[in-house]
Amino acid sequence: MFTGIVEERGEVVAVQDLPDAARVTIAGPLVTSDARLGDSISVNGVCLTVVEVADGAFTADVMRETLVRSSLDKITPGEPVNLERAAEVGKRFGGHIVQGHVDGTGVILSRETSPHWDLVRVGIPHRLARYLVEKGSITVDGVSLTVVDVVDTENGAEFSVSLIPETLRATTLGVRAPGDRVNLEVDVVAKYVERLAAPHLAGNGPAAEENGVTAEEAGS
Repeated sequence: MFTGIVEERGEVVAVQDLPDAARVTIAGPLVTSDARLGDSISVNGVCLTVVEVADGAFTADVMRETLVRSSLDKITPGEPVNLERAAEVGKRFGGHIVQGHVDGTGVILSRETSPHWDLVRVGIPHRLARYLVEKGSITVDGVSLTVVDVVDTENGAEFSVSLIPETLRATTLGVRAPGDRVNLEVDVVAKYVERLAAPHLAGNGPAAEENGVTAEEAGS
């Protein structure tokens, strides 16, 4: 589990293409300072397992499912990446609950720059749009952010986030431009609530009967 508070901006050292997979080596002196084999490190919001550690860098295997769902399929040597070690029990939880299980990718649509913050607008697929709420949480390339607003569109939704100078300095979001793909992880609590409530809202459980919700109403 992670918090979405990026610890370090690392750099991709090498990418080895494998059948239905890839092996990546990433330099990150801070996150590797106490890393051991089997540890989890978030790379642009993707939870990867350390298989090798040497000289301030770590290597991880990226399976096909991860390549399909995230922007790691296009990662290249020299590219900067956001890095975060797994959260420690008993420490302050600065962001929100982040699993490092990317739900999909979005596209940066625009960014508005001011002296003290940047306002970035991102397009999100229809299947993920329903999990967004104003002032809710979203993880973008591993960075825990607060949603400023949400606008529904024909293909899904657009949401905006405000980036403070520290976020612009410490993460790759400071250099992301319109057209760039970013990894997105929606709030896992919202997904659990939807899963648990679905049978009742569909008229198949006691909660639906108590509230007078019919299957037709639930599907409208």
